[in-house]
Amino acid sequence: MPTPDARAVEQAIDWLVRLRFNHSDDATRQAFEQWLEMRPENAQAWLRVTSLGDEFSHLPPGLAQSTLSGARQRISRRQSLKLMGTFLAVGSLAWVGRDQMPATGLLADYRSGTGERRDVRLEDGTQVRLNSNSAFDASFDADRRVIELQRGDLLIEPGNDAGFETPRPLWVRTRNGDLLAHSKRFMVREEDGKTLLAVDQGYLTVLGSNPPLGIQGGQQAQLLAGTLQPDTPTGLDPWGWTDGVISARDMRLDAFLAELARHRPGLLVCRDDVMDLRVSGTYQLADTDQVLSLLSLTLPVRLEYRSRYWVTVSAKA
Repeated sequence: MPTPDARAVEQAIDWLVRLRFNHSDDATRQAFEQWLEMRPENAQAWLRVTSLGDEFSHLPPGLAQSTLSGARQRISRRQSLKLMGTFLAVGSLAWVGRDQMPATGLLADYRSGTGERRDVRLEDGTQVRLNSNSAFDASFDADRRVIELQRGDLLIEPGNDAGFETPRPLWVRTRNGDLLAHSKRFMVREEDGKTLLAVDQGYLTVLGSNPPLGIQGGQQAQLLAGTLQPDTPTGLDPWGWTDGVISARDMRLDAFLAELARHRPGLLVCRDDVMDLRVSGTYQLADTDQVLSLLSLTLPVRLEYRSRYWVTVSAKA
């Protein structure tokens, strides 16, 4: 893809923030479409910026242009990192997220891209499966093994730590607290400032909690600031992605589309007039366009494709 001019990139970043992180009405969307068609360079810049959507998913709502300006100054002093080989303006937005939240995964040891699910085997034999747009670091010393979740979802199956007479403790570090694994298979997920935990077998212990807090096999819970809370059901099976599917039961359409959007580049917009519709079923993630097509056949919705990277779901006329 040709490198778009700097002015178009600046405008594309501004549009991405306005459309993805702030409430946008029909007038805003219409203005965006006019900008997109105004110059070929605008379309090039939009495709380039949305193709880097992995790094934008953790920006807080209401991000302002003044914040972007400050971030551009900071990134200019770090150009030597050459983050993903991209140009200055796009890299700066990724660093806004890094400055305002714990590491977003730009420099993580292991990462997956949008729509990619990746399997990693660590040196101790631990198997880690990364969901789309996920990242983690791993570090080992003589006393312990540490997996640090940077973003997204991880399915972890601890290894037997061959070479050590007694397996070293396996810690999982998250934004909301550290966990000690006594489980053969468990999942951790960063979502909306909370950490979702799901255990298949064994149990997890929250380190440093008093009294000790833990979650058993077959259970789910949310970890927030070192405290376990009951999981709030959304209708989404948290294990579904490990089999390459979204499995939903009476799930709100806006929540379903937000989950689907994690697996495709660009923007997937749910209009207010259909957000309360309910979705049930199992949908293959290998073809997200097919999932959208199925929704249009089973629900009273229509799909508006502005491009492969800009899809709006709204009510049928």
